[in-house]
Amino acid sequence: MTGANGFVGRNVGKLFEKQGIEVIGIVRKDKASSITFGTTIISHDLSEKYLASRLKGCSVLLHLIGRGKQTIDSDYEKINVCLTKSAVNLCKKAGIKKIIYISGLGVHKDTTFGYFISKYKAEQEIITSGLDYTIFRASYIIGEGDPLSQTLSKQIKNGTIIIAGSGNYRLQPIFVEDAAQVFLHAAMNKKFSNKIIDLVGPKIITYNCFVRDFLQGKKVKIKKISLEDAYRNALHNPKSAFGIDDLNILIGDYVGNHKILQKMLRIKFKTHKY
Repeated sequence: MTGANGFVGRNVGKLFEKQGIEVIGIVRKDKASSITFGTTIISHDLSEKYLASRLKGCSVLLHLIGRGKQTIDSDYEKINVCLTKSAVNLCKKAGIKKIIYISGLGVHKDTTFGYFISKYKAEQEIITSGLDYTIFRASYIIGEGDPLSQTLSKQIKNGTIIIAGSGNYRLQPIFVEDAAQVFLHAAMNKKFSNKIIDLVGPKIITYNCFVRDFLQGKKVKIKKISLEDAYRNALHNPKSAFGIDDLNILIGDYVGNHKILQKMLRIKFKTHKY
C-alpha cells in the first residue's frame, strides 16, 4: 500500500490487519515511524530496484498516494501522474495483478482543473495498463483527523469560519471507516474488477449544513465572503485555508451515485452526522 501514513492509508491498514490480511506499507523514510501496522518498506518514488522482490507474492496494490495542493517541490504531474506510472510498473515487475486507486469525484476527460486533469491522466495510466483495477472517485473522506475537519478546526481556533460564496454547494462525504470497508471488499471481490466507482456516502449535504453539524452547537463566528475574494485570497495568501483547486472542488457541487456501492456491498453505511 502506498500512502500508508496518510489519513486514509492508516485506517485502511488497521482494518486489513484486523481482518488477518498481511499489509506492507510503502512510505518515505521520514514517515516510516508513523506506521503502526504491518511491515514497512522505504521508498522515495516507487522506482527502487529492491521493491519488486520485496513485494513478490502480493496480490493487490492499493495506490493511495495523492496530491491535492501543489507546491514548488511537489506538483500534480509529479505526484498524481508520474507516481501512478511508477506504481503500475511496480505491479508488473512484482507480479501484482490488481491495483486499487483513489481518484476524485468530478474527474472526467473534459475537466479544466489542474488537479482533476492529473487524476484523469493517472486513471488512464491504470486503465490502459492491462492490470485488473478498481478506481474509486472519492468525495470528502471524513473522520478523526481528516483534512477538511482539520481546516475547520483551525478556523474555529482562529475565531472565524470562512465560507466562500453561498455555502449551498453540495458534498457527499463518506466516513473513513466505511471507505476502508469498501477497499477491503474491492481487494477481495472480483465484482469490483475493472470498474470506476463513486466513493460517496449515503447523504448529500450542503457545505452550510456540514459546517453547522461540525460545530455541534459551538458559538463561532461564520463569515461569508464572495467567490472572487475567496479565489483572490487563495491565489495571493500562502496561509489561505483553501488553495485554488481546493475551492474548485469544494464549490463544484460534486455528488455521486451511492446506490451502486450500496448494491455491491450491502453493508450499512454511516450517515453523515458529527
